Amino acid sequence: RRSILLLLLLATMPERRPFVRLPTDVFPVNYGLCLKPDLIDFTFEGKLEAAVEVTQPTNQIVMNCADIDIITASFVPEGGEEVNATGFNYQNEDEKVTLSFPSTLQKGSAILKIDFVGELNDKMKGFYRSKYASPSGEVRYAAVTQFEATDARRAFPCWDEPAIKATFDITLIVPKERVALSNMNVIDRKPYPEDAGLVEVKFATTPIMSTYLVAFVIGEYDFVEGQSSDGVLVRVYTPLGKAEQGKFALEVAIKTLPFYKDYFNVPYPLPKIDLIAIADFAAGAMENWGLVTYRETALLIDPKNSCSSSRQWVALVVGHELAHQWFGNLVTMEWWTHLWLNEGFASWIEYLCVDHCFPEYDIWTQFVSADYTRALELDALDNSHPIEVNVGHPSEVDEIFDAISYSKGASVIRMLHDYIGDQDFRKGMNAYLLKFQHKNASTEDLWDCLGQASGKPIAEVMSSWTQQMGFPIIVVDQEQVRDDRIIKLSQKKFCASGPHTAEECPSWMVPVSICTSDDPSHACHKVLLDGTDATITLNNVRPDQWVKINPGTVGFYRLQYSTSMLESLLPGVRDLSLPPVDRLGLQNDLFSLSRAGMISTVDVLRLMEAFINEPNYTVWSDLSCNLGVLSSLLSNTDFHEEIQEFIRDLFTPVGLSLGWDSKPGEGHLEALLRGLVLGKLGKAGHKATLEEARLRFKEHVEGRQVLSADLRSPVYLTVLKHGDSATLDTMLKLHKQADMQEEKNRIERVLGAISAPDLIQKVLIFALSDDVRPQDTVSVIGGVAEGSKQGRKAAWKFVKDNWEELHNRYQGGFLISRLIKVVLIVGVDCSQPVFDISDIFIFNRFVEYFF
Repeated sequence: RRSILLLLLLATMPERRPFVRLPTDVFPVNYGLCLKPDLIDFTFEGKLEAAVEVTQPTNQIVMNCADIDIITASFVPEGGEEVNATGFNYQNEDEKVTLSFPSTLQKGSAILKIDFVGELNDKMKGFYRSKYASPSGEVRYAAVTQFEATDARRAFPCWDEPAIKATFDITLIVPKERVALSNMNVIDRKPYPEDAGLVEVKFATTPIMSTYLVAFVIGEYDFVEGQSSDGVLVRVYTPLGKAEQGKFALEVAIKTLPFYKDYFNVPYPLPKIDLIAIADFAAGAMENWGLVTYRETALLIDPKNSCSSSRQWVALVVGHELAHQWFGNLVTMEWWTHLWLNEGFASWIEYLCVDHCFPEYDIWTQFVSADYTRALELDALDNSHPIEVNVGHPSEVDEIFDAISYSKGASVIRMLHDYIGDQDFRKGMNAYLLKFQHKNASTEDLWDCLGQASGKPIAEVMSSWTQQMGFPIIVVDQEQVRDDRIIKLSQKKFCASGPHTAEECPSWMVPVSICTSDDPSHACHKVLLDGTDATITLNNVRPDQWVKINPGTVGFYRLQYSTSMLESLLPGVRDLSLPPVDRLGLQNDLFSLSRAGMISTVDVLRLMEAFINEPNYTVWSDLSCNLGVLSSLLSNTDFHEEIQEFIRDLFTPVGLSLGWDSKPGEGHLEALLRGLVLGKLGKAGHKATLEEARLRFKEHVEGRQVLSADLRSPVYLTVLKHGDSATLDTMLKLHKQADMQEEKNRIERVLGAISAPDLIQKVLIFALSDDVRPQDTVSVIGGVAEGSKQGRKAAWKFVKDNWEELHNRYQGGFLISRLIKVVLIVGVDCSQPVFDISDIFIFNRFVEYFF
């Protein structure tokens, strides 16, 4: 059924439309841009005076323009007379406009003047309006921007391609009581002569930069500020009355800027950086140069009411976006084909940064669970795609904003960093940033710099990882010959659907590391596997020593050990001599092999007994995810209760050890583990956990004993999973009373755990209500789809019944594809997955087919 549906979809796909980039006969040098937003009527007026260069005579200028009406346009050559445009030809599908002139525009410098108007839309892209409540409860609107990838053209006519860089002089005309921000610092603020209620705010000239990094915000905000050790002014802007919630992000940013300066050996090039929380925001954050925008939950931390996982999330997102200030902003990809390098690099170095700021987070082990294994899971699918995807038309850009770009990109860069070594990696990065600063570069440019710094065949190695989809499984066997261990390696493509059987099998250049039980944390041997197989001799390895491939779980591949090798590793799991990241990698490989039908699931579950004394949060987190997948698959069989019993038996010892309340000396990871384990036991129906959760929930609701932030998610989940209509009504009341967006999101994510069909429908209706912010509707519907088999059917039907409203709300952005993915995990036939949709292109064909 899955194959038939996918083939039908593919058969309906038309060829992609041909795409032509903008002509090069006229290009911008500087944008003089003045915008005047109307926060009542949700429109804006704009004036553009762009300094341009004409490189060859022409009688027309082609620019990007979308959802903007041009009023007048004229061209003023240097030392010549102004020429008015005689026509504006909009090519709406290509989001372009052609300005026609009555005479030929000659080579040389000139000023292009355009007056235009536009709409402050409600689509969370371009120049849009964001709804918020004032401290008194009054509904108000801010005007904010989100331009990546191709939405600057919705705010002003421009050359909206990353390689067409220019400087910007931005002026905003705004209500005098509002805060106005842009990429650079304010250099002038004066009354607007035509309206006493407005002020004119002028910002300093930006460095040369791409249009997608331009930003401006007009609204009501408080802020906290500080200065980094290298003299950069850092401000965190928060909703009114919530400045205290910006202090944690400020602390992270102040530590992060000097870290990146030292790591790249290149100073941050702007005088200031602002981080601002936006109420309605589709992505997690956006790295606009000097003005980084965030969802509230990715920036704000309440000292009393934020949980440990939220602190960690904020630290990672701040680290990610600030890394882009160098890698992406200072040096920008030449075209969207190289987007993976921007996002993959930032997704890797954010962990390096957080490890520097918060070593107690054990963040690299968490990377393996959060990014590395996620990328392996998606990239094993038959409909994955290479890291590098040739992008033509702008409508294709959103296709590659997925876990392959971010998580696989980060994982192969982590592998590359390990292969090169930190010293040569930093040397190559510095050379790359200095060579291409304020310019554009491609993937190959980075490989050249790293290759020169390390003396290794970087381009050859990395092309095998970025230009073809998938990854290998390395089959490992061993033989003891006197005092030496002979290790035999062979590689083939790993497929989630089962062993690769095609005649032609791709191969990879695989950096392979090997360690032994003598020193489990360090490789005793490294080799580049550049063929299908290899034999390696490890000298002086005794028969009683175990051998482990891929210490640190750094190499991007699966492992299949011989039975004897696997059995020799299990004592290292039980006695914890195998490091946590390797215990995690071992069980994750086994689960994946069982899901692909290559080994028995029963055998894997037996092996789980070796983890009964596991103390590490991230190992338990990955175990929990894998058991959750298995539980979901068995939910439609007679074995569902058996897997719940297995989960209860496995998690009960660690749950009893942790207890409900934190103990003196406990830290970040213990708090995360307690929430994970209690939630898992509660969801699985562990009687004592359920009783305690109900008791604590009652005391929390009545105000007698407020739940700690780290206990709220597991308690909410448990009481809802086994709750009734009164439980749901109480939870919705808590949601309405919550003043903090983190708490609202925490409740929204677990509402789908409710099991009664009429209550599931109530949650789905709530998802589209005004009580849920537009960007959070998807997670509520997704929670329902993941909560139960009844929820899956109901969520799928709800999306179909409300398709027009959902499509109108999210069209053209990545949230629409995320919505489809979360309901189609189970799709039409709820007994099995239909297919995985990993991009908007396939999604569009899906809509045509089903709707």
